[in-house]
Amino acid sequence: MDRVDRPSAQALLAELGYEPRLTIYLASATGAGKTHRILSDALFQMNAGRRVAIGWIETKGRPDLDELAAGIPRIPPRVFDTSGATFEDFDLEAAIASNAETIVLDELAHANPEGAPHAKRWQDALALRAAGKSVLGAFNVQHLETVAPVAERIIGHPIREIVPISFLRDADGVIALDVSVAVLESRLRSGRIVRIDDVDRAAMGLFKPQNLQLLRELLLRTVDSLTVPVISPAKTSTALAIVAGDIDPKPYLRRLGALAEALDLALEVTFIDRKPSAEAIEAVRSGDGVVIALPPNLSKGDLTAVRAAFVSVPTGEMATKILARPLDRDLYIVDPLRLPLTRADGGARHPYGQTTGDRLRIGYGRLTIYLGSIAGSGKTFAMLDRAHSLMEEGVDVVGALIETHGRLDTAAKAAGIELLPRLPNGELDRDAVLRRKPGVVLIDELAHSNAPGSTYPKRYDDVINILRDGISVMTTLNVQHLEGLGDAVERLTGLHVRETLPDSILELADDVIFIDVTPDVLRERLRAGKIYPPERIDAALSNFFRAENLAALRELTVRELMHARGERRAAPPFSRIVLGVAARERDVLLIERMARLAARLDIDLLVMHVSLAGKEPPPALLETLVKTTRAGKGKWRLEVNSDPAAALVAAATDLDVLVVESPRVKQRLFGPASFAVKMIRAGVRELLVLAPR
Repeated sequence: MDRVDRPSAQALLAELGYEPRLTIYLASATGAGKTHRILSDALFQMNAGRRVAIGWIETKGRPDLDELAAGIPRIPPRVFDTSGATFEDFDLEAAIASNAETIVLDELAHANPEGAPHAKRWQDALALRAAGKSVLGAFNVQHLETVAPVAERIIGHPIREIVPISFLRDADGVIALDVSVAVLESRLRSGRIVRIDDVDRAAMGLFKPQNLQLLRELLLRTVDSLTVPVISPAKTSTALAIVAGDIDPKPYLRRLGALAEALDLALEVTFIDRKPSAEAIEAVRSGDGVVIALPPNLSKGDLTAVRAAFVSVPTGEMATKILARPLDRDLYIVDPLRLPLTRADGGARHPYGQTTGDRLRIGYGRLTIYLGSIAGSGKTFAMLDRAHSLMEEGVDVVGALIETHGRLDTAAKAAGIELLPRLPNGELDRDAVLRRKPGVVLIDELAHSNAPGSTYPKRYDDVINILRDGISVMTTLNVQHLEGLGDAVERLTGLHVRETLPDSILELADDVIFIDVTPDVLRERLRAGKIYPPERIDAALSNFFRAENLAALRELTVRELMHARGERRAAPPFSRIVLGVAARERDVLLIERMARLAARLDIDLLVMHVSLAGKEPPPALLETLVKTTRAGKGKWRLEVNSDPAAALVAAATDLDVLVVESPRVKQRLFGPASFAVKMIRAGVRELLVLAPR
């Protein structure tokens, strides 16, 4: 049996280009850049030695697209005769008969003319793959059968060309082409999407800002629903809520939905010893969850068949059964009778609360973040491409800090942009930006830590000061650098990221652009030397750039972007975290984990150590635990008690959750109970048991 973290032979062959692949570029609207991306990736494959041909492409007479297409061979079109009129369309038979290994096939929602082998072009794409050809195809999300009914209400007219969701699910890769509303409006007004005579009509229809924003959300939700990496359970981005006993699931699931949202986890629900009622199913749906079948042996407390990184269970017998085994994922034992909290009207306490208020009064510049899942996704290139578009529109753009990392295509894209000098230590010269005062400044790698002696410790502090001076900033960021996601990133990749910034930066941004790329494309770029130098490639492929890590980070990026864009915030499931720690160095990591969760939920943290009389912890270790607690904005409490479990339970109020770490070894038959079990026996109301790292 193959290990889940090791690609199968067939998957590896497909990744290396020896098996046909169907890759679909999915956009929110016309003008999002599908044709440019599909041609650029086709040229990348040609440069890597693959035989590529254009089956059908729509350049709409744009010089930049015609230039890209000119370097790629074309399959001659087929001439169709319908009702006495002749016109050209894609020739499937000629494409199959050609020696091309990859076929570019645009407008997959297109209805083929009478006499073609298939009714729809997406069916041609499947036929090409079945014939051994890889396909690079594209279409807009409103043509998807699951999106079309909603899109019709948004657009105001019927959508006639429909693509089934099964087609996307059958694809080898689906790439989201996210683009901001402002960029689409700019492209529309410049005549790059419709004729100049039709611009005003389009601006009042599909291209209304609220319509474009809704289509962007539909795009992200669609891609998120398709991202189901085949990985170990602890690395999935899923929470499983177990409904056991004769309880009302509504308040329980509302609280679990809020926690899953905060943790960027999809919510699944299963029922034990009962069939879900219509009201229960509706409660699941209202929390954006789905009902799944009961995993095998779960009723015995065995989580082996559960494919979720986080499990919740009501207090009672089922919780005790699960705790009889060491945990390989986090477990939340919930009081099903506790009602959901209501969020106070005081607003979030995130680090940019003052800045957000200032922006309503002061002429701040606009902040645009290009967000990627990992290095090499193309964030800097996309930022530079947008910079050139702004310059063509007459906007004053300068580059204050652009990191090309030796990539020739990125360096070429930076050509023609005025570059400001850096400080002698290589850092951003903020004062030079303020003196130059451009309309827009480009500043790469937002999470970067400045060199010792700098005015500010982090680059994002420099960026906020530049914004305050009325200068707009375009910048880049990888999802693993968001502070609140540190625990998720460590769980998914094993990497503990030290260089972080508050995730509320995404809420502060005026726009966040998702730069999507599939794991196989990233690994291909890595092999081609476009991400790391040659001596680092093999190590990266077998470690951080494993396909399962890339898939999980991509999924996390989509979830975080939807979380940041959401206008409503669910109330947290509890009002305070009370973390019980032992006198050991590794519990420093537990404090850091819970500090991140408390900040993300906007609640308080109390860290507590209970010592037995005469067994106080070493002063140096105690100082480390206290210092870590205060760094995480938590409160520290030290008590002496002969029953630590009872002392912790007594310290918690009715609205708190107590947190401890799971034992690392299985409980012996006649051995002492684990501390988590002792907490339950002591009467804990709610308990979060963390899997060891």
